[in-house]
Amino acid sequence: MSSNNFPLVSIISVNYNQFEVTFDFLKSLRKITYPNYEVIIVDNASKEDPTKEINKQFPEVKLIISKENLGFAGGNNLGIRTAKGKYFMMLNNDTEVDPGFLEPLVQKMENDQKIGMVGSKVRFYYKPEIIQYAGATPMTKYTATSYFIGYGQKDKGQFDKVCSTSFASGAAMMTSRKICEDVGLMAEFFFLYYEELDWQERIRKAGYKIYFVPESLIYHKESISVGKASALQAYWQTRNRLLLIRRNFSSFNVFISIIYITFISTPYRFFKYLLQMRFRSIKVHFIAIGWHYYNLFNKNRIQQNDYL
Repeated sequence: MSSNNFPLVSIISVNYNQFEVTFDFLKSLRKITYPNYEVIIVDNASKEDPTKEINKQFPEVKLIISKENLGFAGGNNLGIRTAKGKYFMMLNNDTEVDPGFLEPLVQKMENDQKIGMVGSKVRFYYKPEIIQYAGATPMTKYTATSYFIGYGQKDKGQFDKVCSTSFASGAAMMTSRKICEDVGLMAEFFFLYYEELDWQERIRKAGYKIYFVPESLIYHKESISVGKASALQAYWQTRNRLLLIRRNFSSFNVFISIIYITFISTPYRFFKYLLQMRFRSIKVHFIAIGWHYYNLFNKNRIQQNDYL
């Protein structure tokens, strides 16, 4: 990549009732060294309209107000459809970035047209020496589980090698306009959780590679907008886990997954939530499983994709 030729990068983030967190995020973006970028904030129908404050404090930001909460997938898709960049950098609003985080990602994408997505190294914001993400293991096709490499380890440079990976972290992932035109966008009916994994499965099936780029570093405050151990989290994680499997893997994988979730995962979750007195989470867990049984033979219900 020539020093005189920096392709436009559209940095996209979604806000939902977290203005102060988003403002800290925007302040960190003002320190980045990459010279050619735009910032797009999609507000997902927050209780308070952030227009006045963002226009006042961050006039350089392009703000999109959605009249309804579109979730992570729909919010990012709305930003992508408005973006002008060659590359789309999707960042969680509860992150703060290292000033030089963009250049290594763009460099990698520019150097290899068969790369469909690149991901940054992610550390915990409140424990900045501890790794959250340094690549990911392959997904198990029966349980839709994949693990972050390096999670919880002190960063001593042990993962500082650019390499192909199974998944980029949804907190910090870059793709291109070309990929979005070829593969499509995130499927919006996931709403929350697993949408980026489904998207990356589709990108990989289209013949593209996914890379981890450790020179790109961000810090993640983690689970601020949804909240840990919430019923909202319980519903979407349960529903979308099996949805991911049904959309991407074989009928045999789906059969085994249904057996596993019905007879192993569900009893485990039931007693776990019961001990934690999370009674609403028990209810939404069964609603999420019921959604799949109700739509078990309705392939049209699970094959939705969204495009530019």
